[in-house]
Amino acid sequence: MIIGIPKEQRPNEYRVGLSPAGVQLLCQDGHTCFVEHEAGKGAGFGDQDYERAGASIVFSPEEVFGRADIILKLARPIKSELEWLQPGSAIAGFLHLASARQDKLDLMLEKKITAIAYDQIEEDEVHPVLRPLSQIGGAMAAQTSARLLQNKWGGRGILLGLIPGVPPAEVVILGGGVAGMHAARAFRGLGAHVTIIDKDMNVLQRVAEYFRGVTTMMSTPKNIDRATAFADVVIGSVFVPGQRCPILVSRKMVRAMKPGSVILDLSIDLGGCVETSRPTTHADPVFIEENVTHYCVPNISSVVARTATHAFVNAAMPYILELANRGIQDAMDNNPAINLSICTHAGELKNLSHQINGK
Repeated sequence: MIIGIPKEQRPNEYRVGLSPAGVQLLCQDGHTCFVEHEAGKGAGFGDQDYERAGASIVFSPEEVFGRADIILKLARPIKSELEWLQPGSAIAGFLHLASARQDKLDLMLEKKITAIAYDQIEEDEVHPVLRPLSQIGGAMAAQTSARLLQNKWGGRGILLGLIPGVPPAEVVILGGGVAGMHAARAFRGLGAHVTIIDKDMNVLQRVAEYFRGVTTMMSTPKNIDRATAFADVVIGSVFVPGQRCPILVSRKMVRAMKPGSVILDLSIDLGGCVETSRPTTHADPVFIEENVTHYCVPNISSVVARTATHAFVNAAMPYILELANRGIQDAMDNNPAINLSICTHAGELKNLSHQINGK
């Protein structure tokens, strides 16, 4: 199979769709890899690293997309990348197509592109490829919030905790999944008082057993209203595979929050779980709405690109090898986890229950 690894086109996206170690594994199995010039620069991988692994370097994105049977990316493609794809080819990445613009979906269907969403690969109710990036996002939520609470960022001038005689910051996390659990661990390590809200009693039971001193609450509008009103930080970490994220925090709830408090919406890739959220970038990461600082960067882990790329490749490589070695159709037919990740194929939508006009 001919595999293309392009340089990511989205602003401030420093990660890359495959590391040299991953390229070496594919080349050892007889596949051909084309890597765009400086595709791995942001993650610390040079062209020579890829060449030593067996790849060929090409100097335009059009050439990578034009040659490949399958494109390996991380960030969701922009419109021009979809236009460069060969009809009938495949693209893999964290596509989050449930919140994609309809014109992008239409183009993929028209060109009969097979879209493989890493975020929808699922085995035993676990999303193994999404997991490491969720872990990174959760950990980064704490350090990002700590900065945004400072006065110079318009925050309330609060340290998260660990100061004797001074009450810790109140942190509310919506969703007790992988990102929520890692955020809780990081916030607890910095001394904050943490409340986790989830609709699944089994999740809350797990949180209670894992963390001593973390408050748990069932997800109801009343509880969310009550918790966000006293929060210094609200973390949105809600994930529903193949669907747009539900809105859990209304504008009215945001308006009732303390001035200078912080919202970090880690669910923004799927549309966000806060009504006032909208996507931002690492270059311009925050905005103020209802006197509350909002941080809504979809690719939060891209600024730790080397760690994120290594962690992603460790998780994704078994599936990438299976797709390459067995072929797309055979892998779909024989691996239910891969089949669940297919969003478009042969001109038809698959595994997407809800679409909206998104970014």
